[in-house]
Amino acid sequence: MMCAVNHFRESLQRVYGPLDWLPVPDGQLHRFHVPGDRAGSNNGWYILHLGGVAVGIYGSWKAGGSHRWSSRAPADYREAEQLRQRIEQARRQREAEQHQRQQAAAEYAQRVWRDARRADPGHPYLVAKGVRPHALRQRGAVLLVPLIYGGQLVNLQRIKADGSKRFLFGGMVKGCHSPLGLITPGAPLYVCEGWATAATIHAETGAAVAAAMNAGNLLAVGQRLQRQHSDAVPIVAGDDDRQTEGNPGKTAAIKTAATLGCGLVLPPWSGAEPLTLSDFNDLANWRAAQ
Repeated sequence: MMCAVNHFRESLQRVYGPLDWLPVPDGQLHRFHVPGDRAGSNNGWYILHLGGVAVGIYGSWKAGGSHRWSSRAPADYREAEQLRQRIEQARRQREAEQHQRQQAAAEYAQRVWRDARRADPGHPYLVAKGVRPHALRQRGAVLLVPLIYGGQLVNLQRIKADGSKRFLFGGMVKGCHSPLGLITPGAPLYVCEGWATAATIHAETGAAVAAAMNAGNLLAVGQRLQRQHSDAVPIVAGDDDRQTEGNPGKTAAIKTAATLGCGLVLPPWSGAEPLTLSDFNDLANWRAAQ
């Protein structure tokens, strides 16, 4: 038994780095701290079954995705079927846990949003970004950016005065967006990454904008909005991470626009701007300072 547990732990460590604990092989979902994540967080999860062919599944709520491990290949049909059933059971457990976390986060987000006040236009983050608060709210010194899924508030991005950002623990992000403006048939509907970028695009164009929060969420948001508003004109407004290897913002934007079959715009650099600038908000602020 310990041999299988140790081998599973080695598999975990190859993905997440050194771990100072041993997995519990009880077939239940367990959480763990992922090295490098915020202190006190338990974003990692795993399920480990023993008996016959040992099988384990693990992943990170924060990073997304999952990994599968087994002690050996099944020897016959019976073992193969046992393996399949355990993997299916683990999938159901993970999805149930994820749903509970998301539901709790959504309920908390709605309570916080209801009790929060309208955002102060003088909040340091808004001043630094040169944008109006629009529909944002504020709790203490923290800005609240609403994330919508299926017409419902399901999560909040909290932005502190220093610009640091954090979503609610366990809340939905994939497929969620923060809206600015009204979506109108036949009119442009921009999809971008951050909220400040969305506010800049909305101010400059008057068009509706959906802030997907990150490059990895552009496609999911674009696909949902395209299904829900097939008469709008989607345009992907990508970041251009010129100093980041692989330019993830531009790469994701190009892929999203190609998949949706829609327009694509990137910041129109003149060549004079510092390479540290990466999005439409950066460009607007740089131009305003000249």
